[in-house]
Amino acid sequence: MIDTPTRRTVLGAGVFAAGSLLSIDAGVAQAPLAPTPACHDGDAATLAQTEGPYFKPSSPERVELFEEGMAGQPIELVGFVLTRACKPLAGALLDFWQADDKGRYDNSGFRLRGHQFTDAEGRYRLRSVVPGVYPGRTRHIHVKVQPHGGRVLTTQLYFPGEQQNRSDGLFRKELLVRTAKNAGWLAGRFDFVVG
Repeated sequence: MIDTPTRRTVLGAGVFAAGSLLSIDAGVAQAPLAPTPACHDGDAATLAQTEGPYFKPSSPERVELFEEGMAGQPIELVGFVLTRACKPLAGALLDFWQADDKGRYDNSGFRLRGHQFTDAEGRYRLRSVVPGVYPGRTRHIHVKVQPHGGRVLTTQLYFPGEQQNRSDGLFRKELLVRTAKNAGWLAGRFDFVVG
């Protein structure tokens, strides 16, 4: 469970750095992770990026892209979908797709593809594997975010400390996921701000 941001807590100096906990189900991982990005009233929306050639519509609804026996580093990514005024959005659609740990996309089925909706507090949770690199690209996860009745934000999320970040022309530091490792899982957090 992650703390629900309110205008007061988001605007309070150091609140997330000092007290926000990203809690992942028992047996997986627990790590204190500050929100990414820190939301302030009136912030710009999350940076949009290209969809790329591998999007497929009609993905299955699920939070678990990770399958038993799947190769790669397991990751649980959590966060909020927020307005530019830092208010959580319930029922926002998030559609994720990514390469496997070898940098390959499943273009015939829906492996490592899925969509979900934020809960009543505007939270989402995705379990997957850290994607692999492939020529010209660093590790990244694609996502489309759409608030109920709102415009679609298409973007990509990146991982800190990756050597290929420097050579990938699409990489943007504003889209870095905060990460911490525990119990064999990578815990990640990214909060989307939609406008």
